[in-house]
Amino acid sequence: MIPYISGMWTLPWIVVGFFVTLALSSIFGEEKINRIMKKAGLVILFIFIPILVFKLFLNTNFGEEEMDFVILSLAVMAFLYLIAYLYARKRIKICRDDGERTTFMKTIIVNQGRSAAFVGGAMLAIEKWAVYAAIYITLLGIFLFALVPYVLSVIHQREVKSGKKEHSPLPLYLRIYPWYLIVFPISAVIIHMQTGITTASFEWGKLLNLLAAVTIPAALYYVGAGIKVRDLKKEAVKELFYGKEHREARWVREILLLTIIVTPLVIALLFGSLLFLHIIPSEWFAVLILNAVLPITSTNMFLIPYGIDGKVTALAVTWSTIISIPLFVVLLNLLSYLL
Repeated sequence: MIPYISGMWTLPWIVVGFFVTLALSSIFGEEKINRIMKKAGLVILFIFIPILVFKLFLNTNFGEEEMDFVILSLAVMAFLYLIAYLYARKRIKICRDDGERTTFMKTIIVNQGRSAAFVGGAMLAIEKWAVYAAIYITLLGIFLFALVPYVLSVIHQREVKSGKKEHSPLPLYLRIYPWYLIVFPISAVIIHMQTGITTASFEWGKLLNLLAAVTIPAALYYVGAGIKVRDLKKEAVKELFYGKEHREARWVREILLLTIIVTPLVIALLFGSLLFLHIIPSEWFAVLILNAVLPITSTNMFLIPYGIDGKVTALAVTWSTIISIPLFVVLLNLLSYLL
């Protein structure tokens, strides 16, 4: 069973998720299916992703090279958000007043967060990249659910005190998620270092391998389920790419330009040069560039209470998914062949 839910076989589950969710929504109603899918997303985040990360680190000899990649990954993530901040500062002139400028800055920066656990999970199917991809996924989880919300909460509290906003904190389960997630790789590394145990050591390892393999198609199904037909209609597409009157359309275009063109180009030029000079291994380059072209994570919708624009974020997630996934698939195949 596992070979048919691994590697390139995982990617069609995006299409499956889209059409199955479309069919179910027509039968049971979109609102009900959306509630179910929201719960399914939390199950993937809190159960399946930790199992996958635990399995990968349990089978890994965590040495100096892996620690070096941890340091590099943290630096790269900070750099990605710096790119988003500088880009937002440069483009802030399209806003009309201070309140709109604040929302614009927060929305642009937050939507630099990528779907590493969901779409990026496909990288885990490539054996030579799996450990580095798992490291990146785990660390990005801390950025997305700890550092970014913390910064937003500080800004939000200031707005609450000034009377500009009502108090609406991030749900507790999302505040604890990054610290919950990091327990799994740390415990797996300690167990493996102290005992030498891997998933091949016991019969239960087969079940762990199966659950880990199921995680990736399940996450990609969830991504496909999040694509809405109404956003694909001709009028919506025309407004998004050519409309000048609606603020949302202008902002979404700015986010897509940042995430699909500017950021991947900067990362490709910087780390492509380091690869050419033999300063970093090819596995590091592959993981970093593929993470740079990932679509925006749908979990950004949880951050709306902190003052980011909900409609802009929803549209940015949908269209970055539609545009980025074909690019991701092409690069995934190309880099796995070349590197």
